[in-house]
Amino acid sequence: MNRITRILFSLFGVLAAWPAQAQNYDGINDPATGWDHLWNEVLIDITVIGVIFGIAAIYMMIRYRAKSPEDVGSAKPLSSARAWGWALIPAAIFMADDFFLSAKGWTLWNAYRQVPENALEIKATAQMYSWEFDYGNGVLADELLVPVGQPVVLRMTSMDVLHSFFLTEFRVKEDVMPGRITYLWFHPREPLETFVTCVEFCGTGHSVMATAVKVLPVDDYTAWMTEAKAEADAEAVADAAGTES
Repeated sequence: MNRITRILFSLFGVLAAWPAQAQNYDGINDPATGWDHLWNEVLIDITVIGVIFGIAAIYMMIRYRAKSPEDVGSAKPLSSARAWGWALIPAAIFMADDFFLSAKGWTLWNAYRQVPENALEIKATAQMYSWEFDYGNGVLADELLVPVGQPVVLRMTSMDVLHSFFLTEFRVKEDVMPGRITYLWFHPREPLETFVTCVEFCGTGHSVMATAVKVLPVDDYTAWMTEAKAEADAEAVADAAGTES
């Protein structure tokens, strides 16, 4: 086995040995790290393939270059077995690699669809050109606030046209449609501030349809929820009093 062959086998070995369990946190199969893991595999894959074809192309350009204007190229005849072998073996190798990545993609899709049992459920409503989040018990907000360490599932619908909810930090995206409830889930593992944006053109204000997403320590989230619940209760009492009068 020559040096180039050994190097190629080593690169494929790195791809195959990439730690699939890196996406598991606290017993939760996190789609975000699963997505990153698969993307790294794809990058390694196309790099290896590019290197192979690049080396082959450079070798043939040098090995079979014309040495004078009078040179006329000629190809050595191949037997039927060699012709079929050069056609089918590389194709089989690359197709096997494609099937391998496709299978891992379907596995990742299943992780996106399987919501953990302890997920915090929040309702999200899209409309031109804003998001509203319903935490239950009358608590509504125009920002998405979630606690650290607990999976979050969003049940989403639209008041008007088709939108698409894209939470870049957590690698999740799902269409939001009128008359239908769609869902996605993510696992916030550390405090941070990011944003959610609409990635389906929905009108002239599409570009400003973004809002803050805040992952809070559990104590801070509990304090915010307590305060928001008290404000919602006070508003409900005031509305009831106004209706009676």
